[in-house]
Amino acid sequence: MRRVVVTGIGTISALGPDTGAFWDNLCAGRSGIGPLEGFPANGLSIRVAAQVRGYDPLTHFDERRLDLLDRFSQFALIAAREAVCDSRLHFGGGLAEQTAVVMGAGMAGKTSEDEAYHQLYVEGQKRFSPYLVPRSMANAAASQITMEFGITGPGLTVSTACAASTHAAGLAFGMVRSGQCEVALAGGSEAPFAFGPLKSWEAIRIVAPDTCRPFSRDRKGMVLGEGAAVLVLESEERARARGAKIYAEIAGFGMSSDAGHITQPSETGAAAAMQAALRDAGIAPDSIGYINAHGTGTAANDPTETKAIRRVFGAHADRVPVSSTKSMHGHALGAAGSLELAATVLAIHHGVLPPTANFTAPGEGCDLDYIPNHARAARVDAALSNSFAFGGLNAVLCVRRWSA
Repeated sequence: MRRVVVTGIGTISALGPDTGAFWDNLCAGRSGIGPLEGFPANGLSIRVAAQVRGYDPLTHFDERRLDLLDRFSQFALIAAREAVCDSRLHFGGGLAEQTAVVMGAGMAGKTSEDEAYHQLYVEGQKRFSPYLVPRSMANAAASQITMEFGITGPGLTVSTACAASTHAAGLAFGMVRSGQCEVALAGGSEAPFAFGPLKSWEAIRIVAPDTCRPFSRDRKGMVLGEGAAVLVLESEERARARGAKIYAEIAGFGMSSDAGHITQPSETGAAAAMQAALRDAGIAPDSIGYINAHGTGTAANDPTETKAIRRVFGAHADRVPVSSTKSMHGHALGAAGSLELAATVLAIHHGVLPPTANFTAPGEGCDLDYIPNHARAARVDAALSNSFAFGGLNAVLCVRRWSA
């Protein structure tokens, strides 16, 4: 089994159009959550969102190409472009055949579908655009990335709700580690802001009316976000041979299924995924110096995740800093895990732990060190990034400081 390292990162999110803005705002504890834009105030009870504000697709794509690109695919391509540029990779010399693209999506092309259904049911149009299926299919983003760079190795999409892009990165990690490919572009993308999907989330009654306050006593729920993150995973041998910048090492991956309730989280399921990631990495629990929590800000998730962390780490849980970056970039659903993995990798690389923004006072059953409101300088040798999805599907990645 080969070591796998991160050599490129690309993001677009409510925290900014690129990874520089993403990281600067995380370190500043600056939230990208604000008033929901683009929808009538009298049609929705959802009032706040973590949107990519000021976004103009024509600055990234020509009009003809946009015919085939749902917003979630646009975000994926923007993040992939930045990640590949950051890695300084070129896919000639046979590398295209040895590269995989593995992306996660929860809702995928809902913007395109929602527009089409409005045309059908409201405007009375009789025919859809022939581009609707290729725009809205869940694998559209992964396919568009392969075409963007001429990548001819494995390409696939994982759809496991809020754990999708963590599963995607974990599968990509396994492919590189086993030698199935040399390089992988892995991540996730999501653009859930369309009227129908928003009404669906409104009905679940877990969306906060003001902001996201994970682990706080006065938390009122999650805040939907959008965006994408793509990471370049590469065999250590290849990365070192070409003199690549290495951010960190992906050391382990764990998965589990709750086999319980379709929406209620499980302490045992979450703990099992963390334990599996630690076993896969060969890392003892007391070696973990940071956890990027799933941390949704809902009544059920936060105490359940806290109990799961205590189950895995025992007395060491009191010494492990934990934060939820969803407090800043929102809950980007299928893209959430990749944004949080990017945050975890950057935290280890820069020696700065991003905070849990908007934190007030600990909620009942929330008794860990949640890095409230202000980033913390800390040298961390190993960290976990947690994702626990509706359907009881859990995925955890273990990231390690890279050393030759």
